[in-house]
Amino acid sequence: MDFIEVIESKKLGKKLTDEQIDLFARAAASKDAKDYQLAALLMAIRLNGMDARETASLTISMARTGDMLKPDVGGIPVDKHSTGGVGDTTTLVLVPLVAACGGKVIKMSGRGLGHTGGTIDKMESIPGMRVELPEEEFIAIARRVGCCVVGQTSELVPADKRLYALRDVTATVDSIPLIASSIMSKKLAGGAQGIVLDVKVGSGAIMKTVEQCIALSQMMVDIGVRSGRDVVALITHMYEPLGSHVGNALEVREAIDVLSGRTSGPLLEVSLLLGEQMLILSRLADDAASARAMLLKKLEDGSGLAKLREMIQAQGGDGRVCDNLSLLPQAQAQMPVLSRADGHISAVDAETVGRAAQSLGAGRRTKEDIIDPAVGLVMHKRIGDFVCRGETVATLFVNDPKNAKTAADLVLGAITLSDGPVKTAQLLFAQVTKDRTVTYT
Repeated sequence: MDFIEVIESKKLGKKLTDEQIDLFARAAASKDAKDYQLAALLMAIRLNGMDARETASLTISMARTGDMLKPDVGGIPVDKHSTGGVGDTTTLVLVPLVAACGGKVIKMSGRGLGHTGGTIDKMESIPGMRVELPEEEFIAIARRVGCCVVGQTSELVPADKRLYALRDVTATVDSIPLIASSIMSKKLAGGAQGIVLDVKVGSGAIMKTVEQCIALSQMMVDIGVRSGRDVVALITHMYEPLGSHVGNALEVREAIDVLSGRTSGPLLEVSLLLGEQMLILSRLADDAASARAMLLKKLEDGSGLAKLREMIQAQGGDGRVCDNLSLLPQAQAQMPVLSRADGHISAVDAETVGRAAQSLGAGRRTKEDIIDPAVGLVMHKRIGDFVCRGETVATLFVNDPKNAKTAADLVLGAITLSDGPVKTAQLLFAQVTKDRTVTYT
């Protein structure tokens, strides 16, 4: 079978056979396949779509291009995945909290994709942190510590690792079948039996409507159920940055602040919502209320922060960052962004805020770009807040001053002001359970 024939079939809107899909997945995992051919098929899929059978077939074929783990971690292995957003640092908050409650979290995360930040990039801002570990060490740390967060190794879903990078630079990030197969192939290969999906909706998300999120959630839940996994999806807010910090070391800082009890807000609340489901799937809690009580206890007594420190040290990082934030990479300068008018903040375009951080060097424009871990921005105002002309709405953390004006203009352009009071943004919109039932909040 010729790969060009596969491209031609999908270009014409035909349904691909399992054999054609398997050829695509194996090509993506092969060093001999050409990026331009893979990119052509990605675009054809983006334009013409895949049905549920094609998507499930692609997911399974991608997962089988590498090792399929069956981790013995001393409990039910659970995982969480976010479809990506801005200031979305939930992994670094909820993973140690769930582990402190007795959960066993095995998490493979990705790098930045488009305007969104990647957990692996954030973790690499911690001095000495190793995110590429042999599978045996990954499982051993999860068993001993209760959690381990790594990037994809060459042995696990090599097809996705290549396609993930190509999607970032070919405008094919927002394809539901490609998103679903990318996420779920990693989850199937990683061996998690309980999977919590955080599907973002809003201006900073790949999916812009709740309806799109439900379609994606149901597709991913369906793939999980077909594979014998417990899966639940939450559709959560990304109409403004979830946390106030946007940038790699800055987001690590905020996660530590949350676990230290110095700050709360939407980042903590969404982390708790996701953590509740992880504990339920771990069979450690019967319902959301009891799970939340467990998480809050570990937050208040410092066990969550201690578990983050333990995980960092187990992965070769400097655990002292949990007590001394100055050990994280520091930008050379801080520059305020001042409001140009009075008013209530009625909207914040999170994607534009993400692009502001990207313009400072916190994100990638091409897959070859090198991220500056120190730069980014901190938003001081949220939807519903009142601001005065000349008041600081954000602070830029800058290493190259020539990028500051562009970033400041993007931040100000992202903010919409209104004359009257505005309600704060809703955090949870819906939940999709393993029987594909949708519950709206």
